Amino acid sequence: MDETLSMLKELAETPGVPGQEVAVRRVMQRYLEPLGEIVQDNLGSIAGRKVGQQNGPKIMLAGHLDEIGFMVTRITDDGYLKFQTLGGWWEQVMLAHRVEVYTRTGPIIGVIGSKPPHILEPEERKKPVDRKQMFIDIGAASRAEAESWGVRPGDMVVPVGPFGQMKNPDLLMAKAWDNRFGCALAIETLRRLQGQAHPNIVYGVGTVQEEVGLRGAVTSTNLIQPDIGIALDTGVAGDMPGVSPDDVQGKIGGGPVLLIFDGSMIPHTGLRNLVIDVAEEANIPLQFDKIAGGGTDAGRMHIFGNGVPSVVIGIAVRYIHTHTAIMSRKDFDLAADLLVALVKRLDRETVETLRS
Repeated sequence: MDETLSMLKELAETPGVPGQEVAVRRVMQRYLEPLGEIVQDNLGSIAGRKVGQQNGPKIMLAGHLDEIGFMVTRITDDGYLKFQTLGGWWEQVMLAHRVEVYTRTGPIIGVIGSKPPHILEPEERKKPVDRKQMFIDIGAASRAEAESWGVRPGDMVVPVGPFGQMKNPDLLMAKAWDNRFGCALAIETLRRLQGQAHPNIVYGVGTVQEEVGLRGAVTSTNLIQPDIGIALDTGVAGDMPGVSPDDVQGKIGGGPVLLIFDGSMIPHTGLRNLVIDVAEEANIPLQFDKIAGGGTDAGRMHIFGNGVPSVVIGIAVRYIHTHTAIMSRKDFDLAADLLVALVKRLDRETVETLRS
């Protein structure tokens, strides 16, 4: 396993739901430290700062540290855990999945409980289970026993979804590709810029609490005060049964995705066109897509101060916001190629032209 693949694996498998990203931040910091100065905001977002040209424009490349998950809200008398979702979940992908409850004394394995079909009425089988009726079974016989194991309200609950290469080794399966690959992409871009000239100052950022309102993007953008904002986030892969091109256009293996619209931002036209031109000049295939039902960190980056020209660049991922997702290593590498080429084009004159 090469260094980049090991980094992707470690970032994907590390637990970190919104508000509890500390373990992932430590992993990202370890990879960023050899690449430049580390800066951090007071909410927990982290950035590696690489100077290509002093007083050059500041370019912010931001993935988000958090993954969708759950939080323990109550322990029942019988020892079951009630929970709050963190991030957008669809009830039909939640039941019967393994989770880990992270207590102060360590993780405890559990499962989101479900009734067997044998005891369901015919009409019940047709309906999704309301998340308010769901619970986590950790094997405790009582509240007292669960508490003796260290479980408390507020504990983080993380889906179990180990990293693995599929039969086609280009395809990587894991939890949390939304958006640990974006954090890895920020690191990889700084890594590839080592020893290369670039006319700016680049920040490779991991933001917190994106899944619950783009909160870390607000504080980290205030910290960095960028001239250009680039969110590194997932596109939805539509190359599967039941999805039409009018729903989703991105395909795994088709190259990086440029979002032309998301629920939080319309990209800056000049910066969008520059990304397209750079991709064409470098012979990098580029896909276009939209995500009307969700937002990205660029939604906060682009309205900082007097406005920051911003876009979203990512890769298509199958099955986001579930316990297990699939991405392409080739798409990741092509996205890194595109970002390096783009950073090299963002000199002071180009940035000022975009801003005007």
